[in-house]
Amino acid sequence: MKLPCLIAAATLALVSPALAQKTKIEVQYPLGFIFDPVFKDIKAEFEKANPDYEVFYRPAYKEYEDAAQTALRQSITKQLPDVSFQAINLQRLFVDRGIAVDIGPFIAQEKDWKGQGYSDSMMALGTFNGKPYGLAFAVSTPIIYFNEDLVRKAGADPENFPNTWDGIFDLSKKIQALGSDTVGMYHSWTITGNWMWQSLVFSHGGAMMSADEKKVAFDGPGGQQSIDLMGRMVTEAKMPNLAHEAARQSFFAGKVGIWTESTSLLRVADDGVGGKFKWRTAVFPVPAADGKLPTGGAAALMFAATPEKQKGAWAFMKFISGADGATIMVKGSGYMPPNSLPADDPNRLKPFYATKPNHLTSLKQQKYMTPWYAFPGDNGLKIIAVIKDHLQSVVDGSTPPRTALTSMSKDVQALVPK
Repeated sequence: MKLPCLIAAATLALVSPALAQKTKIEVQYPLGFIFDPVFKDIKAEFEKANPDYEVFYRPAYKEYEDAAQTALRQSITKQLPDVSFQAINLQRLFVDRGIAVDIGPFIAQEKDWKGQGYSDSMMALGTFNGKPYGLAFAVSTPIIYFNEDLVRKAGADPENFPNTWDGIFDLSKKIQALGSDTVGMYHSWTITGNWMWQSLVFSHGGAMMSADEKKVAFDGPGGQQSIDLMGRMVTEAKMPNLAHEAARQSFFAGKVGIWTESTSLLRVADDGVGGKFKWRTAVFPVPAADGKLPTGGAAALMFAATPEKQKGAWAFMKFISGADGATIMVKGSGYMPPNSLPADDPNRLKPFYATKPNHLTSLKQQKYMTPWYAFPGDNGLKIIAVIKDHLQSVVDGSTPPRTALTSMSKDVQALVPK
């Protein structure tokens, strides 16, 4: 063999084992329209910091319910990804079925876990039966987006946006009166996992279920006030019967004055509005003294089955939920960081927040944060659909609010474990 060939063969022999040592980590996440840019940057930075691993993304789940249904099917066919991002309120489905891996042993091997920015409150979002399964990745609360130009045209002061529903309804009617197909307000009640319904109920001091999780509780005073409020959105504020995707585009087009949504869409709103008009955010009303707001967003669950894959999955989960991963996620979306370190770090998010006041609104609501409720038993996804159907009947005017609440309570009660 000639010398050049011997050198090439020797070089290949040296390189090939190194390439073979890379561990492939398969990851699947939801809401590509929000997260695609974020996960592209995360992959690049993670692989730079962890050269022994290579990340492969499966096609994004459409939304949170789709994410759960897809993963449950994958568990039957043994085609689960190594890491799956699921809605905070749907993690329980995978814990109860023994699909999610207990990450407690991995945390136990870490030095100063809390010192790495993992607070008790954030860890609680992925803890079930006293064991940690999920790491919060993207965290949100409901906020209000408003078109500053329309608010001014309606004779109101954007610097003093109302912080009560009565005030919001009054302003909505004034915006509606501007004409030209202008919509006063839209409440994004259809978004995933009855999150906005929980936002209304919790903010009025109510609960989804009794403490022992045997009896529906959203038909109590907090729920009654909430369903009445939804009725008023339709009758007083003239909220149209639109899908939330259509309402989103109407806001971006400058046709909606007040829009309740997740803080997760801040980057999407920046892109969608594109400077056509001025807009900003305001806090979500919390009428009750003991009112709360459900913590929305996604958490990373480990589905990897072998020790080698679990080691890689853990490295990825720790990166995306750590200070660097959280910084990438916040800058590329609108969510709050799940990690306590980057917000005040001058090399991470402190300068970003100084120039992005709309991102601070959700941070102001941290004192109200409570877990996004996960209904017990195997029928969690069915319950989500049942609640949506009954709320639809209020929004389309086919059922009086209190009647809808009574039926909704009865139907959900029939789906929870006896």
